[in-house]
Amino acid sequence: MAARNKVWRVIRKIILLLVVLHLTFLILFRWFNPPITFTQLGSILEGNGLQRDYIAYDEMGDNIKLAVMAGEDQLFPDHNGFDIKRIKLAIKYNKKHPNKVRGASTISQQTAKNVFLWQKGGFFRKAIEVYYTFMIENLWTKKRILEAYLNVIEMGEGIYGVQAAAQTYFNKDAKELTRAEAAKIAACLPNPKKLKVKPLSRYVATRGDFLQKQMINLQQDPDIQELLHQ
Repeated sequence: MAARNKVWRVIRKIILLLVVLHLTFLILFRWFNPPITFTQLGSILEGNGLQRDYIAYDEMGDNIKLAVMAGEDQLFPDHNGFDIKRIKLAIKYNKKHPNKVRGASTISQQTAKNVFLWQKGGFFRKAIEVYYTFMIENLWTKKRILEAYLNVIEMGEGIYGVQAAAQTYFNKDAKELTRAEAAKIAACLPNPKKLKVKPLSRYVATRGDFLQKQMINLQQDPDIQELLHQ
């Protein structure tokens, strides 16, 4: 009995330590970017390399921020991490088209997944993603979530973050991206390994044109304007 109690005390201490470390990382990453993510590590192990250059929010420019919100999450400033209406529509669509699944992840969910988790894993990983999304929505600011997203998201094979993408595709800094260039980068995000910015695929070109129109409309929103100029 004494030995069993000792084991349980050790287990409780380990669990407590893990919880403290976990919360520490959540809070630290509100101000600091992760040294490396599971996805970036996977890219290295798969032989795709790692092109990455973390930059601050004010070094990113408005165009790329607008472009990713236009393409990935137009309600980003307003929701609490989850777009319930979009999720319901995706569920309805996927029931009718089981071989052509449509996602409904917000920028917050994608940030949680790309900073803390991994790309595959089915329902188990998705459940943890929900938890991390809730946590960053409550511990971080919207500005920080968008900044982290634009620094860690894959934007091409082995290319992570907007600065690396801008340099690779257009030989310029992220802040200098034109509306059209930013829209092309955002257009590849649903599948950055297959959807090419360079050489430009037909899908990325077409969707890029569509996103430019969405960016014009989105820019008029007061909440978007407030987020862009924080």
